[in-house]
Amino acid sequence: METLFKIKEKGSTVSREIIGGITTFLAMSYILAVNPGMLGSIEGMSFGGVFTATAISAAIATLIMAFFANMPVALASGMGLNAFFTYTVCGQMGCSPWFALTAVLLEGVLFIILSFFGVREAIINSIPSTMKKAVAVGIGLFIALIGLNNAGIVTSSNGTIIGFNAFDKSHISAIVAIIGLVITIVLYILKVPGAILIGIAATTVVGIPFGVTTIPENFKPVSVPQAPFLFRFDFSNVLTLKFFGVFFTFLFTDIFDTIGTLMGVAEQAKLIDEKGDIPNVKNALLADAVGTVAGACLGTSTVTSYVESSAGVAAGARTGLSSVVTAGFFVLALLFTPLFALVPSCATAPALIFVGFLMMQSVTSIKFSEITDGIPAFITILVMPFGYSISKGIAFGMIAYVISKVAGRKAKEISPVTWILAAVFVFALAIKAI
Repeated sequence: METLFKIKEKGSTVSREIIGGITTFLAMSYILAVNPGMLGSIEGMSFGGVFTATAISAAIATLIMAFFANMPVALASGMGLNAFFTYTVCGQMGCSPWFALTAVLLEGVLFIILSFFGVREAIINSIPSTMKKAVAVGIGLFIALIGLNNAGIVTSSNGTIIGFNAFDKSHISAIVAIIGLVITIVLYILKVPGAILIGIAATTVVGIPFGVTTIPENFKPVSVPQAPFLFRFDFSNVLTLKFFGVFFTFLFTDIFDTIGTLMGVAEQAKLIDEKGDIPNVKNALLADAVGTVAGACLGTSTVTSYVESSAGVAAGARTGLSSVVTAGFFVLALLFTPLFALVPSCATAPALIFVGFLMMQSVTSIKFSEITDGIPAFITILVMPFGYSISKGIAFGMIAYVISKVAGRKAKEISPVTWILAAVFVFALAIKAI
């Protein structure tokens, strides 16, 4: 195991990896309810079939990440992309789910080609070190906001842009989440091993008397998985303009969501080498691409790297062993769906909020005094949570980087790939692809 994952070399232990893997799974297990709920509402699809596809594709992609990239990063059907799949492609555009799955399949195939030839790796390596740190900070705020929203702590319905809900009996989930956050903070300060994981479990238990964690009557923890939608594709419209628009949106959003997540998690786990690059990033990107193809073949939307992996990193994960554990739980989830469904979103919310704090620590190494670095870093950090998009944060940040360097007469510091990226981002924003 040491030869395969280099656990000691990366300053970890088997127990930390196991705890980290479980923590990551619990932090992202909401996708097993959310994704089937979205895609299962589409005519021709079902909750059970999408659930199976979601779990299996997540396990496959995460195992590839574990053994080929040795990174503590888990993958599953991406939030945002599944909403685009459901509400835009199959809803507003009136396309069939098989049309959308075909776009996801071909996007994944192109990803494999781009990853194999190192194109996506070159993109990551071309992003300046300051921007990589800013991405980590932005993602920290982004997932903290997700946690606050999942718990029902914040709202936009109180007359302001965003604000706290009243902590009363109509917002019990918010109260439970805050209790869970206090538990997590205290455990972490006391240096209790697995503090974040224990916090999730404790919050779930606390939720029982509050009525947030509900145990159904005649509860049975074991269930039989339904068959997924294997190889249900529609290639009849591949050459149409509509298909190109859908394909390009999936492609562009996925590539930069993945890049942002990998940079953020690697920065937090201190897996960056002396040049500021991510070791084995090519294999990590390949895992993401293969996962997307597997997901399309099984019947689910784009599979991508999950920012919630940072929860596992915060719990001690540093190697692919934690990803093996996470993948194992996705497989187990096929049989124990009712058991995992007991964990409410407000129980995982404290983990996301607290991990936001941990990822914020990268902000101290950003040189804001160098204004041509500080401005694009600030814009990256600003856009991710308030634009609710990792890819938009990277896009606006890179455009700002080029503008700042040119205005500061430091254009020589801009690499050719960065110039190209900025131009592509401007084009993508013009056609509303991200």
